[in-house]
Amino acid sequence: MSKAQDIYDRVEAVAAEGHSKKEAQAIVAKEFGMKPSSIRGAVYQARKANGETGPRRVRETTTEGAVASAVETLERARDAIDEEVDHARERSEEAAAEYKALQGSAKDRKAEIEAKIEALAA
Repeated sequence: MSKAQDIYDRVEAVAAEGHSKKEAQAIVAKEFGMKPSSIRGAVYQARKANGETGPRRVRETTTEGAVASAVETLERARDAIDEEVDHARERSEEAAAEYKALQGSAKDRKAEIEAKIEALAA
């Protein structure tokens, strides 16, 4: 693991403790004996190495770029529908299992409550 990755991981850990990114960078800078600007640079390098630098800036909208973007958006929407169907199936299977469990135990639970009612009424 590179030093930049170590610094990035430490900054993320400190930020997860409730500090802002800027505060986390200052804390890690003191820990590593570096300037906060050097910490920011290391974090950027680690993010870049991990492919987390964000979207590239488009200088000009072209027909090809717009069409490619629209196709990408529609493909994500199509995939999202498949995920929605999968989640609905999982929820329905869980609901069916819960129904069967409740149905199977209903008679015993009712009998237990009836016994307690009779004991209290006596």
